[in-house]
Amino acid sequence: MVGPDGRHAGRATATALLVAATTAVAVGWRAPLPVVLGAIVCAGVGRVRVGLLVALLGLVAVGRADSAWAGLTPDHLGHFGGWAHVVDEPQRSAGAARVILEIDGERFEVWVRGRAAQQRVGRWRAGDQVLVAGERTALDDDRRDRVAWQHVVGDFAPDWLSDSRAGAPLAVASNRVRALVQRGASVLPADQAALARGLVIGDDRDQPPDMVQRFRDSGLAHLTAVSGQNVALLLAAAGPLLSRARPFARWALTLAIIGWFVVLTRAEPSVLRAGTMAALSATAFALGREREAVRSLAVAVTVLLLADPLLARSVGFWLSVGATAGVTGIGPALARRLHRLGPLAMPVAVTLGAQLGVAVPSLLVFGRLSLIGTLANLVAVPVAGLVMLFGLPACLLAGAVPVIAPVVVAPVAIGVRWVDAVATVAAAAEPPAPWSWLGWIVLALAVLSVATLRRRDTPVR
Repeated sequence: MVGPDGRHAGRATATALLVAATTAVAVGWRAPLPVVLGAIVCAGVGRVRVGLLVALLGLVAVGRADSAWAGLTPDHLGHFGGWAHVVDEPQRSAGAARVILEIDGERFEVWVRGRAAQQRVGRWRAGDQVLVAGERTALDDDRRDRVAWQHVVGDFAPDWLSDSRAGAPLAVASNRVRALVQRGASVLPADQAALARGLVIGDDRDQPPDMVQRFRDSGLAHLTAVSGQNVALLLAAAGPLLSRARPFARWALTLAIIGWFVVLTRAEPSVLRAGTMAALSATAFALGREREAVRSLAVAVTVLLLADPLLARSVGFWLSVGATAGVTGIGPALARRLHRLGPLAMPVAVTLGAQLGVAVPSLLVFGRLSLIGTLANLVAVPVAGLVMLFGLPACLLAGAVPVIAPVVVAPVAIGVRWVDAVATVAAAAEPPAPWSWLGWIVLALAVLSVATLRRRDTPVR
């Protein structure tokens, strides 16, 4: 039997989910009709206040989305010569280096070819100021849609790339920390060092194409993107410091740590989601309010899409949201059905929940959903979590004191080798279609069988 508090919490969560869904639809369609229909349905079932909230935030979302898309039309094209702002570190792809520069307040995509030019650009860091000259042109519609989530408005073809200078103090500080992590991980072989940086701070720029592919095929690609697990482990590590502070100071320090980690990991969509959820949870704890994960996720999605409607174009954002929804919403309910698995019930349920949560975006974008990924995650995620927890302080210490680096980073090396080995075996074992679909059917039947056994064995009261 559910008490009044439980019913109230359930209604609050349902309202948050409805508002998040309406906001997502409004941002995606940029049309008021779905918002109006949602408000009418709410009013029709007696939830007038919820309907008004849906209508208000939905219409705000439509206006924000229209404004964001209008902002993708460049105000300035043609020749430019002067100082530009580096938005993020260059990434190598297909024999070229891609970097996003902010010029006159607008973001332009730059593709740099040639070894000498790539070496020069490779030294750039997010926040740096660089002296460049070249031509700004508009993007075609297809390319604009692909990079819209990064707020890129055009293409910049460089004539020359010259000096660079450090940017704002916060950018300089984060770059120094990332440089220490890179220096500490550099005692590992190149591939392992790249994977270690991906697990610790989400820096996957130097991962070779074959590694990227096998992590995708094995369903483990999410490990190299910063997630809620990274944020939770960071706050757990800071727990002894936070526990000694007064309530307000603890809350402020928690938000500061979360904000710093978001800056350090370059505010990727997945870490924005994770950081916002963590900030909401910390605020609820400080206020003595209930912390409900599904509700926090819904509120985080609403807040982020209202703040930046173009996040709706990010596949990484929806994969992160879907995985979190699966872990927090589907996982616990499924674990109760799989109690016969004993200690494995929760890990299996959470893994299956995460896989179901990312099913839609994975199928729409990649055309497949890894079958073997369920088992691969069970085997790899615990070890990857240890690497995330130990890897950041270990790499920082190794970078600061190179003499002890091989010893300090040795546990990280073991963990990285294990995760990569799991990805290699899982990618090789992943069956092709239609066998993978047949495997999912068999897995679904097995889960249903275990759940049915529970109901049969439950005594009648």
